[in-house]
Amino acid sequence: MRIQSLFRGWLVTALAVSTGLVRAEEPKTRIDAVLSTPGFQSAHWGLLVVDGKTGEPVYQRNADQLFCPASVTKLFTTAAALTELGADHRFVTPVVRKGKVDADGTLSGDLILVAKGDLSLGGRTGPDGTLLFTDDDHSYAGGNLNAQLVPTDPLAGLDHLAREVHDSGIRAITGDVLVDDRLFEAARSSGSGPSRVSPIVINDNLVDVVVSPASKPGELATVRTVPETAFVTMDARVETVAEGESPTVSVRSVGPRRFSVRGRLPAGHPKAVKIYEVREPAAFARALFIEALQRRGVQVSASPLGENNADRLPDQTELAALTTVAEYTSPPFREYLKVILKVSQNLHASTLPLLIAAQHGETTAEAGLRREGALLKQLGVDVTTISFAGGAGGERADLVTPKATVALLRAMAQRPDFHAYEAALPVLGRDGTLTKHVSRESPVRGHARAKTGTYWVEDGLTGKSVMTGKGLAGYMETASGRPLVFAFFINNVPLNGSVSDGTTTAGRLLGSLCEIFYADEAAASKPASTPAPAIDARP
Repeated sequence: MRIQSLFRGWLVTALAVSTGLVRAEEPKTRIDAVLSTPGFQSAHWGLLVVDGKTGEPVYQRNADQLFCPASVTKLFTTAAALTELGADHRFVTPVVRKGKVDADGTLSGDLILVAKGDLSLGGRTGPDGTLLFTDDDHSYAGGNLNAQLVPTDPLAGLDHLAREVHDSGIRAITGDVLVDDRLFEAARSSGSGPSRVSPIVINDNLVDVVVSPASKPGELATVRTVPETAFVTMDARVETVAEGESPTVSVRSVGPRRFSVRGRLPAGHPKAVKIYEVREPAAFARALFIEALQRRGVQVSASPLGENNADRLPDQTELAALTTVAEYTSPPFREYLKVILKVSQNLHASTLPLLIAAQHGETTAEAGLRREGALLKQLGVDVTTISFAGGAGGERADLVTPKATVALLRAMAQRPDFHAYEAALPVLGRDGTLTKHVSRESPVRGHARAKTGTYWVEDGLTGKSVMTGKGLAGYMETASGRPLVFAFFINNVPLNGSVSDGTTTAGRLLGSLCEIFYADEAAASKPASTPAPAIDARP
């Protein structure tokens, strides 16, 4: 006999006894043990697990209370963007000319790259047309030495455009080269990593600094930039030290478009990646485009070191009438979802509300968030029970309930484009930000797709940190094949050790909860609180 709900008072108890299912108390005991882990006893826990087919609750705790979701926010942001743009949406970035081209191929006027919000512009595109990622994305390299670069050319899109400009017959440009970044207003990212949200994005608006130790201690390490460009000036001095010594590499801005690199790297240490964020995304893109044109044999009078002279741009009516001389078409939007969710890419997630706004001729993040709210409401999410101030999950106003999160996940599972959404999620124990939540021997490894979230602040009184948000939400198939939808949150945990140790431990606890529900979805014979009704995800 299959018990459809374990939250029905005495009837459940009677059925359990009569059918020999008293073992259901054991999973509840295991859940309680996880929630009372030393250091986490006083945490604010929120859990909701429901049957993926019926919406019937399997387990709940504080399911209607608000929690800091951190990057679980991206589940909502990407759902709204997918609903608005569609999984097959492609960004088409044109280059137009303002002026005539003579018989010798000289353009007497300006060349204009019109930014359309492409978050990669070819920089992550692999040979098969998919966007590549690493588990430790370079956008987080400011805080660690674990980042790896994808094996692609960050300038691939610009090189494509430069080639097409040359093929159009243009051999020289007497005017300026401009980037039209008026698609939406510049904004601030709501997460760590690159901070400047712009319609033009080249290499996440970063210069990667790649440091390779010398073969012998005492020698200088080799330091190079990716991409190589005259737009920035680097002053680098990193020493190679003996094996076993602690590595340390820092990048510091020392002036406009200038930075220094200092540190020590042990002999035999893998290449280390750090980042320098450019302050002027449009000017950066302009410089890289000019350099790409020159490599393709197009003479450009304008200096790549100059400013992006936006006052030279024509108005929108005139711009629309100009001749297109090059065009780059991106992979489908489903590929961008993968990068955003797999590695929790904050810059890209922060841009999504603005891309939603731009679809309606609006230009502000505020307008985009209003549009996002309307889209989430259409999906059946009660937007009066949640709050967002950005797309990535790093704002104080970002708050959700486990119930609203599960409602969103169930609503997305009913959509025809669900495969694109689900496929973009990290796989538990296998890739992205979920690689270390369970061990390689864990039975649940590979059986859950979910989004992580982590947020912490520093306590000025003690010098320690407080983990204000840790979350995990997504889809799971149990050992018996039952589909589950879940949302787990841990808030407000003082960290006595390092932030890394504390957040890693929290991630393992969330992984332990997944193991419990995977092994026995009948996770509790008694409710943790008043049982929630089945969740209706219909619009």
